[in-house]
Amino acid sequence: MNFHKKILALLALLPALAFANEGGHPLDRAPDRSHDMAALQNGAKLFVNYCLNCHNASSMRYNRLRDLGLSEEQIKNNLLFTGEKVGEMMTTAMPAKDAKAWFGVIPPDLSVIARAKASPAGSGGDYLYTYLRTFYKDDTRPTGFNNLVVPNVAMPHVLWQLQGIQGAKMVEEQDPHDAGKKIHKFAGFEQITPGTMSKLEFDTAVADLVGYMEWMAEPAQQTRKRLGVWVLLFMTVFAFLAWRLNASYWKEVK
Repeated sequence: MNFHKKILALLALLPALAFANEGGHPLDRAPDRSHDMAALQNGAKLFVNYCLNCHNASSMRYNRLRDLGLSEEQIKNNLLFTGEKVGEMMTTAMPAKDAKAWFGVIPPDLSVIARAKASPAGSGGDYLYTYLRTFYKDDTRPTGFNNLVVPNVAMPHVLWQLQGIQGAKMVEEQDPHDAGKKIHKFAGFEQITPGTMSKLEFDTAVADLVGYMEWMAEPAQQTRKRLGVWVLLFMTVFAFLAWRLNASYWKEVK
């Protein structure tokens, strides 16, 4: 009995242990935008204007944005900058060779980045939401910015005009694992220059952008969930009928 209790306790601790192994900056929970079409449309606009300059989303077609309530005319007039037809893939005009020369790495495709970044520390949306809000000024970096989620990040802070420039306040503390070593711990941000948005407005805009990226990673997610409910209901009714039918067949045998 004690052995079984120990096994159950160990299984209960596995998520916490996995989170501890992740390390790094803790992730903030991303607001849910899955049912807010206006927010998803705004997120699509932000994605096209700020992300698609360097990154591809080569598994997504522009015309799929009709699922967000946009007409082909709206897509063509407001969001179609890198292609000629709404049926084309969402790709960047930047050659991969130039991107590698400028940033040191080829910017990753963002089609399913919101799913790829999921971990025990949080969902892919949590990762992106925290990442995009934790850039800070660092003159030692080639782009002038660093990031708390991805230290020494190669990506420039493309949203700096909206957020403004913030600095990271660090405090020196004793390393809990090494008595003779000091570590620098993050103690908050300080606004150096303001952006065109307030903090609340910027957090809302990033939440919209992340919401769109989560939708883009699986556009049929809401349909899948609705169908899943009906499938479970059908299986429940079918299981009940099968159970009663089985009882009817075998009642004379018993």
